[in-house]
Parts: sequence; structure tokens; C-alpha cells
Amino acid sequence: MSGATSRLKNILGHLAGTTSKSPAGYDHTHHLHHLSPTFFLERAAAIEPDAEAIYHITANGRILRRSYREFADRARGLAYYLRKHGLKRVGVLASNTPAFLESIFGIVAAGGVLVPVNYRLKSEDLSYIFDFAEVDSIIVDQEYLPLLDDFKKTHPNVRFIIDLDTEATQGPDAGPFDQAVIEGLQYEGSQEIQGWAGLPECTGEDDMVAIPFTSGTTSRPKGCVYTHRGAYLSSIGNVIESGLNYHQGRCKYLWTLPMMDISLSYTFLIPSRRWAVTAVRGTHYCLRKIDYPLIWKLLKEQGITHFNAAPTVNTLLCASPEAERLPNPVRVTVAASPPTGHLFEQMANLNLSPVHVYGMTETYGPITKGYHMPAWDTLPPAERYAQMARQGHGFVTSLPIRVVKPEPAERGVLIDVAPDGKEIGEIVFYGNICAKGYYKDPEATKKLFAGGALHSGDLAVMHPDGSVQIQDRAKDIIISGGENISSVALESMLVQHPDVLEAGVIGVPDEQWGERVKAYLTVKKAANKDVVTLTPEAVIDWAKNYSAISRFMVPREVEIVPELPKTSTGKIQKNVLREWAKKGRKA
Repeated sequence: MSGATSRLKNILGHLAGTTSKSPAGYDHTHHLHHLSPTFFLERAAAIEPDAEAIYHITANGRILRRSYREFADRARGLAYYLRKHGLKRVGVLASNTPAFLESIFGIVAAGGVLVPVNYRLKSEDLSYIFDFAEVDSIIVDQEYLPLLDDFKKTHPNVRFIIDLDTEATQGPDAGPFDQAVIEGLQYEGSQEIQGWAGLPECTGEDDMVAIPFTSGTTSRPKGCVYTHRGAYLSSIGNVIESGLNYHQGRCKYLWTLPMMDISLSYTFLIPSRRWAVTAVRGTHYCLRKIDYPLIWKLLKEQGITHFNAAPTVNTLLCASPEAERLPNPVRVTVAASPPTGHLFEQMANLNLSPVHVYGMTETYGPITKGYHMPAWDTLPPAERYAQMARQGHGFVTSLPIRVVKPEPAERGVLIDVAPDGKEIGEIVFYGNICAKGYYKDPEATKKLFAGGALHSGDLAVMHPDGSVQIQDRAKDIIISGGENISSVALESMLVQHPDVLEAGVIGVPDEQWGERVKAYLTVKKAANKDVVTLTPEAVIDWAKNYSAISRFMVPREVEIVPELPKTSTGKIQKNVLREWAKKGRKA
């Protein structure tokens, strides 16, 4: 008992942040360092400065290569620039570019907070996010600058740092971002303490490091508070679970997903994997846009070892005319929406080895992995790939995943479902890689952590082997091509059509996109007319061209019905709508 008591005291001491001394009075805590992902770049550049860090085809079609020394210098230059001008809360609006990658490290190294956003959003959503997050500056790719025209008018004091994404680093072709890097390096040279030592250290692991936004199930995005500790441990988890580290050689990671991942249940930037690749001194192969012939060219010629892609991207990649079996296996992290066993079989035939992960913005991205079990090798292919398509088990840097009964017991106690693969409950998470909460939204944070666990909103079963498999989404989120679509938000937009009375939105299966949006609508009575003149085609055209609906949210199918099925309290019965769609019948 004394040994157990002693261990408990030590654990409590660490949690409380107290100093632990040996009997001789030796204080070991001065050897400890705060966990922060910025350290990964400094370390990589010190170990292997000449290793290739970045391979990129620029906006003007040039191949750009940078070493870890250059990568670190530029990120550090950005950090000093931000320090010089007192910029603390920095937004980023860009696709996969070196500037985005350098910003992930530079902003945090400056002691600032990273606020990344999805360039596929409408300008009004971008304005809301940047205003709500209280940014004082925005690093923006020139291509997406017009999306911020309205924000500029209402926030004249916010500084814009524009990236032209060219190979030039000096002169007029370099652009404001490169000029900021140079100015920062010059400012560094004037300081008494230079290099990384002249930048602020992480003073607290629980401090905020980033605020990625997720649309969730409301019309307004929510900002997830990431901490230095959570980001560090999520990155380490990605190193282990994605197999990024090599005994000899280094990984070559192709960024097929946008840096705002993209991603599982997450719609916006999840930087943990970028930090993870840097931690192992891997090469970042950056792509501005999805280009299937180019992806296959890089896979065949550059010796790519890893990439990350939603089922949609993998489906189209497998169907590409350039597709052919690769001589060496490429590990592919599959995320964004539940994949099918059939897709995994197609990938395996091309030597693309799927690694299935699952998570959400609130969990720093991936938090579970479908571990491949040796016993599966003896199963028939269809059954083996179906096993691989499960959401799996919790990450090594997390705690075990749970599936709990939807209705909590008395006093908020969460009860696990039976691990029989049949009883459905909600997935909940615990551990170090859960977000701290929602930015400036205590009520939503309280709801997120009801009962002491982070609630996913995804309905699933727990199999006897402890692996989890999603069955449905409790909050009716539709995941189409890696993008989160809130049915509630979309319904609220559709009813803004002058002839639409009510809207019920669901996701229906789609081989290419995972899910596609289908909307059931009722229409207002036309004045002095008994015949409804509104057509599905007219609604889709309005949604595409005249509404505030983002392009990826536009319904692929619209069905006009006499009335929507509702509960006794007036709520639309989504389960009935799904049955209508499943049976392919007109309502």
C-alpha cells in the first residue's frame, strides 16, 4: 500500500505542478520542458538541416524545393515579423502552400494563436470567423483575397499579409509574405538574443495555440480551443499511428487534402499531421489543388510514402486513367467520411495501403485508428476489408474510445452499450487530445462535455473486440466529399427561397462522395393559384447562384412534397425521410 500511496502522491504532484525533490533535495523539474509543437521544426533543422523539407509546384508553375534550414529560417523570420509588429491572433486563408506550412510554425513560435479557415466558405462566413476570433492580421493567398473584401471594409485595422506563391523570395515577384519574412529576419539580427532563443517559449502547456472552426450543427461555426500540450501529443500520435518514422530514410508525405482538412468530421485546418511530418524530418509535398494525373505522377516518380485523402479522393484516384499498381506500398490515411470495404479493396489492388482513422475538429483531427489484425489475413477479401473500414480503437496518445447509451443515467453518469456489435449508442472521447472547449461559448462547451466526456454526436456500435463502427450521426451532420454539412444550417438557408415553406435535409449514400445532400421541400401556396409552379431544378439553380449557400452544401437532389413527416412536437422526422430515400419512392 505504501508503494501505491507514494505513486499516487507523485501523480498528484505532477498534476498540481508542484516540485518533486529527491531525499537529497535535488529538483528534477528544471530538466522538464513544456510540450509545444513548435519545437519540432527547430529540432529537425538542427539534426538534418540540408534534408529536403518542402517540394511544391507554385501558382506560376515552377518547382520549389526547400531544405529544413530554409524552412526553419523562413518560419522564424515570420515569427520575428509578427513580434516586431505586435501581432498575436493571426488568421490564415490559403490552400496547400509553403507559406501555409511556414505560418503554422511561425505564428506559434511568435507566441501567437493560429486561426485557420476553409477557403471554400462563403465570404460572409469567413468574415464572421475572423471577427469572432478577433484576429489582428491575416495571411492570405492572393487567389482568395477577394473573399475578404467585405471583411476589409469593416475591419480596416486588420493587417493583410498576401502570399503570391511564387518561387521568388526577394524582389517584386516575391510578394508581401516573403517581404515580411525578410523584414523579420532583419529584425532578428538587431536583437540582443537571436535565433529560436529570442522567441517566447511556451509558458503553459494549457495555453491556447490555435482556434480551428467547425460548422457543427448550427448555422454559425464554432471555434475549437487547441492547447500546446494537446497539439504536441496529437502530433506524436500521428507519427506513431501513421507510421511516419523510419529507421533509415525519411517519409515523403503528399498533401492531397487541403490544409484545412479537411477531414473526418472536421472541416477546417487540422495542423497536427503537418507538425508530425516535420517532427520526423519528412518531406512535405504540397499541392495547391487536387490534380489526379499530377498525384499519380508524384506517386510514381517521387517515391511518395504517405498521403491522406477522403474516400471521395481515393475513389477518383483509383478510377483515374493514370492508375496502376505501384512497385512499393504507399500508406494512405483514409479520413473524412466512413469508407467502404469495396474502396479499400480497390486501393489495395494498386498497392495503396489504407490506414483508417476517425475523429473531429474537437479532437485535433484523428483520434481512433482501425488497427489491422493478423487474423484478418485469412478472411475472405470482402470480410477483411469490411473489418478495416471500422473506426477502430483510440490513439496511443488518447484514452480508449467509448460508446454510451444515448440517454444518460441519473446524475449524468454515462453507461456503455453492450459490446455486441448491435446496441447503438453515441461515441464519446476522453484524454489528452480532446479540445479544451469552444472559444467564447461556455454553454456549447458545457454541452460538449456533458457527463465528463467529449460527445461526438455520432451513433455507433461497439464490437466484441473493442472496435467501434459508426451507424449514423446523431446530429444529422452530412459528410460529403470530406466536407461537413449541417442539415439544420442548410434547412435554414433553403427556407429563405421566396416560395419554400419548409425544408428537411438528409444525406443519402453516394459512391463518389460518401454522401450527397437530398432536400425535401414544401412550398408556399401561390396567390390565386392551386398549382405549384416551383420545380426542383429551379431550387437547385437558386441555391447555386442566388443564395448564401456554400457550393459544397448545394443539394444534389430536391423533392417537393405535400408535407414533411413530423413528431407530435413538430420536429421533422429525419428517419422517415431516410426511409423514403432508401426505398426510392416518391413521398
